[in-house]
Order: sequence, then structure tokens, then C-alpha cells
Amino acid sequence: MGRAESREGKMSTQDPSDLWSRLDGEAELLQDLGWYHGNLTRHAAEALLLSNGCDGSYLLRDSNEMTGLYSLSVRAKDSVKHFHVEYTGYSFKFGFNEFSSLKDFVKHFANQPLIGSETGTLIVLKHPYPRKVEEPSIYESVRVHTAMQTGRTENDLVLTAPSLGTKEGYLTKQGGLVKTWKTRWFTLHRNELKYFKDQMSPEPIRSLDLTECSAVQFDYSQERVNCFCLVFPFRTFYLCAKTGVEADEWIKILRWKLVSDSCLWIPSTQKSHVDDFEQISIERVRQPPRTDGRSTCRLMEESVHSSGV
Repeated sequence: MGRAESREGKMSTQDPSDLWSRLDGEAELLQDLGWYHGNLTRHAAEALLLSNGCDGSYLLRDSNEMTGLYSLSVRAKDSVKHFHVEYTGYSFKFGFNEFSSLKDFVKHFANQPLIGSETGTLIVLKHPYPRKVEEPSIYESVRVHTAMQTGRTENDLVLTAPSLGTKEGYLTKQGGLVKTWKTRWFTLHRNELKYFKDQMSPEPIRSLDLTECSAVQFDYSQERVNCFCLVFPFRTFYLCAKTGVEADEWIKILRWKLVSDSCLWIPSTQKSHVDDFEQISIERVRQPPRTDGRSTCRLMEESVHSSGV
């Protein structure tokens, strides 16, 4: 195993996933961290935490963006959020904190830190999800096994899996008949976008099927900033986020849903990739509206309705 050592003021170029060390020479292997899951994918992390974790469960995994960048995947109620953990060569950064050793990093998590994202959701990191779980060696016996002679070949096997990509948070929504704005709690899971009166409401006000959505775009026709729209055949929904970064995050994952759900036959390695991480505190400059007074959302809405879709 390579070690990250200080030599003549320079750090070793060894892969940081092999070893995160303290500057005083005390080395600790990242592989020994029980909740580090290596090259676990985003999809698998969400499946694990949603099916077998609980609110506050978390795990650390490699990011697919670059070496030295990791993702902390955290379950927040019915969604999974992903945050950057960056290794700099001599320390690693998480949120607004920087730690000089793996020991200090783990100690921080032992104290159950409270973190919040742009959505305003606060999460207490309480339950590290283990990489190794005790499993019984029990298997079912096959009692019936027959094949239907349909003439199909291996080329007819279609790889399908629902996109998990979850997100939740408060958005301000414009009413359908009465054009007033009200803040609602939104949850995104698979192809369903639901909104509730507030975060504690057990039943949604409405559930939208994203397979019926034709477009998601920023909108500048409203007298509000950070707005975007979802175009459906029966209605266009106008939503506003608290910040431009948060609006960007919603648009990215909603667009990814539309693309991935319409291209399930494409091998996963060729699918477009949604931005993997939650942002913490960045503001986005509002872009100017169209000079003709009509937003892209309005034009798409007119196009959908004029075509009779």
C-alpha cells in the first residue's frame, strides 16, 4: 500500500483512496473505514439507503468525476442527497470544514453533525451504513423451470431499471386558476413529482407523472427570480426556488429523468449523467428575459397546445 508522505515539502502522488494520512506520520487506511463503499455507484447507494437505511443514514463512496473526489450519500427521509468530500493531498474538505487526518474526519461524524443544503433541509448524520453486512447462506430451490419457445434471442433482452434519482425541498408554486404563489414541499422519486402542503403533511396535494412531461426550462416571465416551469399537455406548472443554484439542481435532475426514462434501452455507460452533488452556498446571476416578453416556457406551452398534444 502506498503512503501519502511529506517529502521536501511535496506530497506523494499516490492514489488518495489507498491512504489518507496524518502529517505526523501516523497513517490510517481509508479501506479500513467501515462505511467507505469504494466505487459504489450513485444508483446503488440510493437503492441501499432507501431500501435498508433510515433518516440520517450515510455512506462514503468514490465520485466518478475525478480522483481525490468522494461523495457522501445521505438519506433524508424519502430522498438521498449527495455531498462533495474532497481530498487535497494533505487534508480533506467537507462542507465548511477541513480535516488534516482520517481520524479527525471520523471523529467529526461520531459527534453526529447537522448539515443543510440549498433546499433548506437539515439532516443529522446519525447512522453510518456498513460496507460489510452479515448475510445468511440461504437459497431457494428451483422446483419449476421451463422456457417459452418464443423465438427470442439475446438481442431481445432489454436492460431496464427505474431511475432512482431522488430530491426533496420547498418550492413556491403558482396556482392553476387563482394565480397566487404558495410554498409547498416537493418530493421527487422515480417518475413521480409530488407536492404537499408542508413537510409534515402525510398525503400529497397532487402527484405528477413525469412520463407525461414534455419539457423543463428556466422561466423569466414571472415577477420572481429563480423560476422554472414543467410543461404538461394539460397544464404548465410554474415553480420558484429560493436560490439560482437550487433551481439549477431541480432542473438538472428533472431533465435527466425525462432523458433517462425515454432511453431505458441505452446501456447505462452511455446514458447522460446527472450532477452528483448538492451545493451549499452559491448564488446564481439571473439571466435577462426574452426581449419579446414571452418566456421559453410560454412558447413551449403554446406549441404543445397548438399541436393538440
